[in-house]
Amino acid sequence: MTTPANPPRDAGARRGGESGEPACPPERQRDSAHTDRRPEGARPRLCLRPSFVGSRTRRTDEEDDPRAGVLCGQPSPVYRGGYSARPLRVDDPGELIAAVPAMVGFYPTRSLVVAVLVPAEPGASPAIAAILRFDLEPEGGRRGLAASFGALIGQICAAERATEVLAVIVDDRAGRPVRKARRGARSGAAGRALIAALAERLGSGGIRIGGAWAVAAIEEGRPWWSLLDRSDGGTVPDPSASTVALAHVLDGRPILRSRSELTDRVAVDAALCAEVGAQLDSAVAVARDRFARAVRHDELPGYRRRLLEHVLWQVANIESGAPLAAPEIAEIVAALRDRVVRDAMFALAAGDHAAAAERLWLTLTRGSSGADRAEFAALLGYSAYLRGDGPFAGIALEAALDADPSNAMATLLETALRAGMRPEQLRRLARSGYATAEWLGVDLGPMIR
Repeated sequence: MTTPANPPRDAGARRGGESGEPACPPERQRDSAHTDRRPEGARPRLCLRPSFVGSRTRRTDEEDDPRAGVLCGQPSPVYRGGYSARPLRVDDPGELIAAVPAMVGFYPTRSLVVAVLVPAEPGASPAIAAILRFDLEPEGGRRGLAASFGALIGQICAAERATEVLAVIVDDRAGRPVRKARRGARSGAAGRALIAALAERLGSGGIRIGGAWAVAAIEEGRPWWSLLDRSDGGTVPDPSASTVALAHVLDGRPILRSRSELTDRVAVDAALCAEVGAQLDSAVAVARDRFARAVRHDELPGYRRRLLEHVLWQVANIESGAPLAAPEIAEIVAALRDRVVRDAMFALAAGDHAAAAERLWLTLTRGSSGADRAEFAALLGYSAYLRGDGPFAGIALEAALDADPSNAMATLLETALRAGMRPEQLRRLARSGYATAEWLGVDLGPMIR
């Protein structure tokens, strides 16, 4: 990342997819609703390959709200940053369940997790193309869960040309079914009913539920059981020792204990917000005066180039470990209110200073409010999206839309995330940022993502 001022470089998602009917013979469609057609006792052999898909919990209180109607609680991460072709094998339902926290980025509770399988080449294992997590206690109640879940799953299956899914219910209220359940005893009936309803809806579109299991919690030694075959069950191995978890840890991506840990990362820092707010009017006034002077002297490109250089300098400072004071943050906020400069910032998500830029967007998101917070959270969400961190991208975009529901970029990115658009399909936005910076006379360095 270089600029004419030469700041230090190293100082210390269809909407976004294909559509069409799944290729599935009519007889398979009829048989897909309730039965598992694998030979008795057979275990699924799955090949976990790079995947990315998801959406966040949706409000459903207004039918005309374009953000309403989908009840998917959390997007999935992409395996190994989304750019590794090395598959990770899961040969047992218990191993699949143990891998769920790594696949969704945290340990889910009261959730339905669905793995979308893509067809395999002859003699090869099927591959998981996408992971979706749904809240079993969504806003607005449980009415119509199967329909809402089925709509999103069908959309993702169409995008991936998939005709089979696997399902895992994680619910502390569930109990393993018994042959003759005592009156009032928990027998897992709710989970089986949900899977049956979901299978019926998906089956009408040629999508088969190839396996469905339930577990009270994803912990070592916890019993799991099949929701399609009462005789099938086992215990969960150590989730922290799963091959998927180990791959994520080696990749520097921790697995969080709960979704709230993600939301806490982007929560408003009231103290910081107050400190920045006290400096913001002055910083904006200075920027406004400089803008007016640039317009009078026909030097607007030069003015914007200097703003861009200033923000890049601060990214370099963050990379060197220097903390930002409230006045400096206020200056950055004022600079990024210029849309041209802000648009160039999307390029940083694809460059070799992406990590430092993302730390800056996080600081700005926590230290601002309203429309400013929405813009910075959108930058944060895009950066996480492009590096393959679907869960954090979804949380950041949720924060953006909560701060400003009309934010166009956050809406676009959140729609792409919900539609299952892969990170590489969004690089055009980064390339546009590179073009904007080049137009302003700034060289951002190589594009590495």
